Amino acid sequence: MSNVSLEIGGRQFSVASADGEEDHVAMLGRRIDDKLRAMGGAAGQSESRMLLFAALLLADEIHEMTVRGGAPAPEDTGPALTKVAEGIDAAARRLENLATDLERRAD
Repeated sequence: MSNVSLEIGGRQFSVASADGEEDHVAMLGRRIDDKLRAMGGAAGQSESRMLLFAALLLADEIHEMTVRGGAPAPEDTGPALTKVAEGIDAAARRLENLATDLERRAD
């Protein structure tokens, strides 16, 4: 386990990462920061609201990709759906780690 330093919405975060996943976590952090900047959503927001806003933006992006990309129906358990589900699970774990870190800082 190692820590990755992320700058999201002008704030610094240290997020735990599995060994070998550091570059991927850093890329995800940059992607979230880019989304927030594009939408103007980070300025003046609390960390928890910023996290919620980022999660909503990313969920919307996934929804749009599913609608436009012709993703398999939920009952389809093919390899493509499995890969997408694994990616979403990994992102959810990372977001949970970030939320836990934010909660600790708030206490």
